Amino acid sequence: MIHGWSLAFTLPGGQAVTSGWNADYSPASGQVTARNLSHNATIAPGASVGIGFQAVHTGDTAAPGSYTLNGTACAVTGS
Repeated sequence: MIHGWSLAFTLPGGQAVTSGWNADYSPASGQVTARNLSHNATIAPGASVGIGFQAVHTGDTAAPGSYTLNGTACAVTGS
């Protein structure tokens, strides 16, 4: 069981988060961290939390290449 989580990722240069849902995002660009909200702070074994954000860019549309959950690297699958 996870009690409190943070998902960190780096946005490519020129990208910035403009809004998001199901997490608190900061800062808006560079090394961004999405942190749990009060209603989704606990993740049971085998469960998941869906989050998302909208962003603007000035050319580079690539997705982040890696993520860490509470400091542990995550596998990136799908799109």
